[in-house]
Amino acid sequence: MEASKEAFLREFGEHYGYPNGPKTIDEIRATEFKRLDGLVYLDHAGATMYSELQMEAIFKDFTTNVYGNPHSQTDTSSSTSDIVREARQQVLDYCKASPKDYSCIFTSGATAALKLVGEAFPWSRQSCFTYTMENHNSVLGIREYALDQGAAAFAIDVEETVRHGVSNGTAASMKVLQHQVQRRNEASSLEEPTGEAYNLFAFPSECNFSGLRFSLDLVRIIKEDPARILEGSPFCNGRWMVLIDAAKGSATEPPDLSLYPADFVVMSFYKLFGYPTGLGVLIARNDASRLLKKTYFSGGTVATSIADIDFVRRRKSVEELFEDGTISFLSIASVHHGFKILNSLTVSAISRHTASLSWYVRKKLLGLRHENGASVCTLYGDSKALFHYFGPTVSFNLKRSDGSWCGYREVEKLASLSGIQLRTGCFCNPGACAKYLGLSHLDLRSNFEAGHVCWDDHDIIHGKPTGAVRVSFGYMSTFEDAKKFIDFMTSSFVALPNWIESGHQLMQGSESRLAAASFYLKSITVYPIKSCAGFNVESWPLSSTAGLLHDREWVLTSLSGEILTQKKVPEMCFISTFIDLDKGILFVESPRCQVRLPINFSTDSCNGGSEQIKLNDQRYEVQSYKNEVNIWFSNAVGRPCTLFRCFSSNHNFCLNNIKSASMGREVQSMLNFSNEAQFLLISEESVSDLSHRVSTKDVQKGACGAASQISPMRFRPNIVVSGGEPYAEDGWKNLKIGNKYFTSLGGCNRCQMINIVHDEAGLLQKSNEPLATLASYRRMKGKIFFGILLKYERSEPERRDGDLWLQVGQDVHPNIS
Repeated sequence: MEASKEAFLREFGEHYGYPNGPKTIDEIRATEFKRLDGLVYLDHAGATMYSELQMEAIFKDFTTNVYGNPHSQTDTSSSTSDIVREARQQVLDYCKASPKDYSCIFTSGATAALKLVGEAFPWSRQSCFTYTMENHNSVLGIREYALDQGAAAFAIDVEETVRHGVSNGTAASMKVLQHQVQRRNEASSLEEPTGEAYNLFAFPSECNFSGLRFSLDLVRIIKEDPARILEGSPFCNGRWMVLIDAAKGSATEPPDLSLYPADFVVMSFYKLFGYPTGLGVLIARNDASRLLKKTYFSGGTVATSIADIDFVRRRKSVEELFEDGTISFLSIASVHHGFKILNSLTVSAISRHTASLSWYVRKKLLGLRHENGASVCTLYGDSKALFHYFGPTVSFNLKRSDGSWCGYREVEKLASLSGIQLRTGCFCNPGACAKYLGLSHLDLRSNFEAGHVCWDDHDIIHGKPTGAVRVSFGYMSTFEDAKKFIDFMTSSFVALPNWIESGHQLMQGSESRLAAASFYLKSITVYPIKSCAGFNVESWPLSSTAGLLHDREWVLTSLSGEILTQKKVPEMCFISTFIDLDKGILFVESPRCQVRLPINFSTDSCNGGSEQIKLNDQRYEVQSYKNEVNIWFSNAVGRPCTLFRCFSSNHNFCLNNIKSASMGREVQSMLNFSNEAQFLLISEESVSDLSHRVSTKDVQKGACGAASQISPMRFRPNIVVSGGEPYAEDGWKNLKIGNKYFTSLGGCNRCQMINIVHDEAGLLQKSNEPLATLASYRRMKGKIFFGILLKYERSEPERRDGDLWLQVGQDVHPNIS
């Protein structure tokens, strides 16, 4: 056993790994989660993993028993009703809720349960919806129902709680900040709230952003003495009801409703044991559920109704009243197998096991330091609290040694290359995100106006992070998962080689070698259709405005207008292309199509009309093609699509020069459907060096078989040059090929598309290479550079004599004055 694990077990051995359980953690992983071999999954707050034995038991159950629609009296229906009844009881038992006091209502998930409460709650103009700032958007959405009914709404910040185990002790140490009251109907604010109005207070048992657990003493305080929390508020006199969002917290610490009698609790099963998805519950106190006002009725919710007059009588049972239509009875039948796993391990053991891992990661992250002593990680939540105040979740952001922030998308991208799956963003918790990141209302509005929305790549705006990185643990997580994550963080963000400086030293120390180097044009490749295969030529004309003639002049889109690329449709690499300039024809072939398709440059195969499409925030005027052309391409990529040809596009873009991340310049140019520039240049020597590095890494890992040489075509270059030192092109400001002049626009930021390759058998293969290796020495400010982007500078003599051709073998002269 390695020293790091021995040290971990000395500190956490009595909590880690289920020492008193039916299986150890190592046995659980070896027998029930074989599919996780080689993968570190750290997004259990988003969705935990289902056990392979769990799924085998479900499959055996479904193939052995017959379950019918429970809205019947048949034997199979009765069997289903029994299973549903048992599942309801298991849910109540999980939260220690007596069926005398509580009912279990099945929904499509925790969000649907929250929506049900919001829709049916007895709002009035004297009512109030109060919620903690740390709440999921699905809870904040209840505010819409309250405000629409004239009720008030406001958020509170629970700034500090110290859990002493008794309500009086907790209340004395609680600090609460009230935010402004929101109303949509100002007239209603003149009406003094009465003691008859119903109010709702919502909070999570565990914050899904920070992992901080809220004291469940809030339930009794709000219900019995709301003035202690809402001091000075006119709403203290109303009848307060409490909702707990336990979607995140219930996996390791479900609320004990025998001690904390909340009115409503919501959960989703995929957060507990991975499967089923699309199924959740609303656990409702029976006296509270009778106050809910349901408008819609459906099959299963009525005792009787008459079709042609206004007559309906609803069922009395709480579950039957609120479960519209046929419940998802097969999903409900599978719940038993999930609870069987949790009960065999026990929730308390799961909580201790996952807490040991999250505390270990939290402590290690806090200890990371740059060489200058600066802290690497900023953790969110009260880092001074004992670890049992937190659920098994750690959220943080990273800083470079100069104090600038690392974007969370950079972390996510590099983690994925290392086989680590984690979560980034705000996790649908805008209040916690703004609170912990220090984002004001002005910041949030400004970020939105700058184009930032949920799930996009705008991770740093105006020097501030817009979200965070989150890792979270489940009952099957291991020390090895946590250790690999910490090792990744250390190697990627603490001990990062400064490849830019070494590149400059190479250029500055080798002027004589640069002068003596004999660079030449090794190959030219044209890619007529964006993301499809290109073809090599010995010579090719330059367009007067947009790079190589006909390069990226065509594009495929989905029927909804989305641009298709190999990132989402890797089969596009099998579409081969060739252009006969003399005939003015583009030929395309695919192994999925029997005929070779000729596309004439004339308008014969076009519809004749023009329209506009959008790519990279730029609008292009395009022409479409006849139906038979679109059918051919649809068959080639295996999905309906449409071919378009570019007429024109004005494209302004600013690219960072590879020497300095802060150095950029505006360049106006004409582009077809290229992402960033007219040309991409790759050096043959740089590719060879990269291949060697990948091969060396494979040997160190003990990989079997001969190392495969990486082809320059992996990077889809237009121009491959040869004859110099590896990465010499990084320092080129401009260059001359033959008698043509080009300006370097800086390095090309690479993505995972370069990790897709098709083998000789015509099969697609995906791996982490070569991007993972490039990330280890070619990363700067969150970008991974390889190759340079060029812009053609047409000279006056060329305009006169019309010499617009590039030729393989031509000399390449960099940095021409």
